[in-house]
Amino acid sequence: MADTDLFFSRTGMDRGKVQETLDGALAGADDGELFLEYSQSESFAFDDGRLKAATFDTSQGFGLRSVAGEATGYAHATELSEDAIARAARTVRAVSAGHSGTVAAGPARSNVKLYTDLDPLQTAGFEKKVKLLEEINAYARGKDSRVHQVSASLSGEWQHVEIMRAGGEHYTDTRPLVRINVQVVVEQNGRQESGSYGGGGRSGYDTYVDPAYWRAAVDEALRQALANLESVPAPAGEMTVVLGPGWPGILLHEAIGHGLEGDFNRKKTSAFAGLLGERVAAPGVTVVDDGTMDGRRGSLSIDDEGTPTSRTVLIEDGILKGYMQDRQNARLMGMKPTGNGRRQSYSSSVMPRMTNTYMLGGKADPKEILESVKNGIYAVNFGGGQVDITNGKFVFSCTEAYKIENGKLGAAIKGATLIGSGPECLTRVSMVGNDMKLDTGVGTCGKNGQSVPVGVGQPTIRLDGLTVGGTAAG
Repeated sequence: MADTDLFFSRTGMDRGKVQETLDGALAGADDGELFLEYSQSESFAFDDGRLKAATFDTSQGFGLRSVAGEATGYAHATELSEDAIARAARTVRAVSAGHSGTVAAGPARSNVKLYTDLDPLQTAGFEKKVKLLEEINAYARGKDSRVHQVSASLSGEWQHVEIMRAGGEHYTDTRPLVRINVQVVVEQNGRQESGSYGGGGRSGYDTYVDPAYWRAAVDEALRQALANLESVPAPAGEMTVVLGPGWPGILLHEAIGHGLEGDFNRKKTSAFAGLLGERVAAPGVTVVDDGTMDGRRGSLSIDDEGTPTSRTVLIEDGILKGYMQDRQNARLMGMKPTGNGRRQSYSSSVMPRMTNTYMLGGKADPKEILESVKNGIYAVNFGGGQVDITNGKFVFSCTEAYKIENGKLGAAIKGATLIGSGPECLTRVSMVGNDMKLDTGVGTCGKNGQSVPVGVGQPTIRLDGLTVGGTAAG
């Protein structure tokens, strides 16, 4: 439903009166907007051979923001009415009291559309979605007698937003998002191990109900589980680590990406603050944030301030080139917004956030990278982790990793954690593969209590001298 006047046709509000209220609320401010949101979401969870949960939710509301210097006034409500917006206007007007700013010009307009504006929830019926989960369960259990448990989930959402600015400018976007997850637990001789696969993007369900897709997803989850079934205790100590392509880019996202967001650098709480133009990584390391990729989970046609997303080069051949910016931090730093102003929903204020963040490929053959390592580990999948954004120090758990012995892959290992500093890791990249790959579409990023969908990616890379936590002697 791509109704460009959805909020006013649904609520009966008068656009002219709302605009007049908004103009008054932002008088004397440097920036600000009225963010209107209407969304629908659903989710299905299948476990123990039956449908365990099916939910549907509709949400709507607005957020009104006024920015004066470094101060921000923000008010939000679920009630979409002229009275509610007027009450919010009286609240946020206080932030610009005595401030003599002039509201900044609105973002440049773009005709780019990176995804369909059709409601993905309508691209498959209820019965078809449940049948998909049943077929996943049956297929997984039929693949191997050691399969002990199968869990599968499917979710989708449809979000329509309108961003109104002082003076009458307004911007709209309709955003689909779907995701599928499969987890398989296998058991042998009393030992249980698991493997998982997830995928998604800004589209309908069509791709995911295709048997070719979901069977491959089950096969991958089962492959991981069976590999972990043969795993041995992970070694410990400082060693060479090879990171596989795709999802291992989550380490890059967490340990490095957050430190390249504008707010942390403006406040000088990032390890990268004040280092523009300086070498922060090994030669050959180029990192970009790109919100302009068709259909990707982290992509947006416009950000939550109305700015078109962009391909922002953060690090080029090891040199720090830029930061990810929303409008407020860009203005205060004398830079241009990059289309990274994002919020979880109407009830959240804008912050600079990543979209799809990845390292570009290099020239090395992945096989050559593995053969160059005498003793180390090869990590291809990660679970949870912790990061200190101020210094980039991290601890990440590997959910799938292998020993490297004399240039060849050895046994799968269990219980490995990677410990280090993101900025320091960048300087220890000694080989960059030519196999850059994006993740399958499952990333969710948290910051200051807000979660947004993101993408990550990287090629195979070799890191020299990374600390590995394990349970076996190094």
